[in-house]
Amino acid sequence: MPTSSFTSASSAVPCPVVESLDAILPEEPLLMMGAGPVPIPAAVAKANAIVINHLGGTMVKVIGQVKSMARYVFQTNSKWVLGVAGPGSAAMEMAISNLAWEGTRVLSIKNGFFSERMAEMGRRVGARVSTLNVADRAVASLEEIAGAIRRERPEIVTVVQGETSNTVWNYHLKEIAALAKAAGALVIVDAVCTLSTMPLEMDAWGIDAVITGGQKGLSSIPGVSLIAFSDAAWARVKGRTAPNAHWCLDASLAENFWHNAGYHYTAPVSGVLALHEALRLVCAETLEKRFARHLKCSLALQDGVAAMGLRLYAPEACRLNSVVGIEVPDGFSPADVCSHISRMHQVEISGSFGLPIVRVGQMGEQCREHNLFRTVHALERTMVDLGVRVDLPAGVAALERGLSGGR
Repeated sequence: MPTSSFTSASSAVPCPVVESLDAILPEEPLLMMGAGPVPIPAAVAKANAIVINHLGGTMVKVIGQVKSMARYVFQTNSKWVLGVAGPGSAAMEMAISNLAWEGTRVLSIKNGFFSERMAEMGRRVGARVSTLNVADRAVASLEEIAGAIRRERPEIVTVVQGETSNTVWNYHLKEIAALAKAAGALVIVDAVCTLSTMPLEMDAWGIDAVITGGQKGLSSIPGVSLIAFSDAAWARVKGRTAPNAHWCLDASLAENFWHNAGYHYTAPVSGVLALHEALRLVCAETLEKRFARHLKCSLALQDGVAAMGLRLYAPEACRLNSVVGIEVPDGFSPADVCSHISRMHQVEISGSFGLPIVRVGQMGEQCREHNLFRTVHALERTMVDLGVRVDLPAGVAALERGLSGGR
């Protein structure tokens, strides 16, 4: 009897032998203290294990509450809040590709890896992108920005509130938005690592699109993100004459699911439920208390790092609180530090994008005292193990003072 085509095809590639996750993952869970993703609360983890009908009545109620809570976190009354099935970069691409197209004049304030990513996304949709290049460990002056706006006459200005790559905080954001709006430009802000960790007032500051990822300040899972458009930005989205080249990221199509209870594509149901719970916890804490917690914890961490004898990368005036950059001692690479602290102390921190630094996150669930003590101690022990002289008691004492309000 001849062999069936099904049998022949299935035996051509042998069935692999693989390990279960229990065999792959470390016995002791790693404490995620890098630049994201961050630890997630139990309520978020529980929600992420649930699957429901993505077009049913329950999902309609969930989506309505997600939008309502997101408006509070974005500080906007705009109707046009959307979820994105993808990382923060997908939300970024949704903002860029819906508001910019062939010939659109875009000014990108570039002071790191992620601000350059927005510029690159603009170039890929055919926009005429000009960049205002900012020196490392610095922010652009308002005079420079005003001059660039006069020179380039942009229709869109892009800026990152917290440049995660080099841990620089663009603290002029409110004033940058005002300059852009006065010139008739729309403003797109990357708030991936800053939303809910520090103030950002979309409406009051005149921002037209804000994007964020779930896996940082919100303490949700990676892969489900949020975006909010102002009325002016939404009018531009709806008024474009050529369709968006990105079908999944077409905001006009996404409107059908996020505002009309209709079909766009199968939504990441579990991730949306997780995002709901993450936003609910933010609202329960309130933004004011959350900002205060993040600031206190980050400053205490910075004090502890400095007291032990390590150098912080960004100057204090523009130092990002949500991701803290630490210079790696001479003779070592970021990988040396990250691999040792993970292997020996089960604490995960991040390297960067070619810079001689490691980065410790202070976003969402990372900002808990027990996490900080464990991280500072692990960092100190790692330095000792690598032969770097640090003052371990001084680091822990400075952290304790900062957390006790004695800074």
